Amino acid sequence: MALTPEMFESHAVNRSAAERRTATLAARRSVKKAYQAAWLVNALRCIDLTTLAGDDTAARVRRLCAKARNPLAPHIKEGLGLGDMSLTTGAACVYPTMVGHAVRALDGSGIPVASVATGFPAGLMPLNLRLEEIRYAVAEGADEIDIVITREHVLTANWQALYDEICAMREACGPAHLKAILATGDLQTLRNTYAASMVAMQAGADFIKTSTGKESVNATLPVSLVMIRALRDYGAVTGHRIGFKPAGGMKSAKEAITWQILMKEELGREWLNPDLFRFGASSMLGDIERQLEHHVTGRYASSSRHAIA
Repeated sequence: MALTPEMFESHAVNRSAAERRTATLAARRSVKKAYQAAWLVNALRCIDLTTLAGDDTAARVRRLCAKARNPLAPHIKEGLGLGDMSLTTGAACVYPTMVGHAVRALDGSGIPVASVATGFPAGLMPLNLRLEEIRYAVAEGADEIDIVITREHVLTANWQALYDEICAMREACGPAHLKAILATGDLQTLRNTYAASMVAMQAGADFIKTSTGKESVNATLPVSLVMIRALRDYGAVTGHRIGFKPAGGMKSAKEAITWQILMKEELGREWLNPDLFRFGASSMLGDIERQLEHHVTGRYASSSRHAIA
């Protein structure tokens, strides 16, 4: 849609109210036993299993993809009564040069390959080079592209420049889904977060994402609440549903449940599916698997027993 500043420029955000709202989530919505196991299994379906390290290799990507195909050990899956269920993570996410390895490793699995691009994580490259990186990743077989925005456009309220940049990235993605990383830890205010979320959606983002995982502050519940409210407001005006991905800093199974409760309470059951919700939190998988093994066996295993690729 066209850039429409009136959808966000006069929108105020009450930080203390957002913090109070999210502080009560875990306490008010405690789930136990079989219900907890069900929430954790659903969280597995929504994880973008990721490796974004300078020493990534083809072998590491193949291991990551093997874990994406089988996120739970066979005895845990059988113990949960899910032996016949096709349970995979939501996607496997890698750097552009690793996309080809991931595509081959996931062939026939139905698991999408996501790639970061546009000068991840800082994004401070000339726009033509960032667009070329997108086109390269798509040509290699990426189904989803996680782009990073120019934070300066937000900090200076240059909404037209931000809109034009994301529109160009949306066009470069072609058939691939675009996930817009806002790097909210760099945006200074929740009002900026709301405005950046709206501009990204107006420019054609399929998902909005909190962080690269490389900022000093990554996904937090108050920031996520503001972005989710932007999703809701955008949907009310346009009728379109946009996805959400919190990323960075989330490590525990308990956090996986809390974020899902936030999604369900604010947006409804539809946003608990991987087409509209993803976690950028690979290290969370190990704790989820450990908690599910405890549910099945009554014993906690050493974390070293659970491969996280």
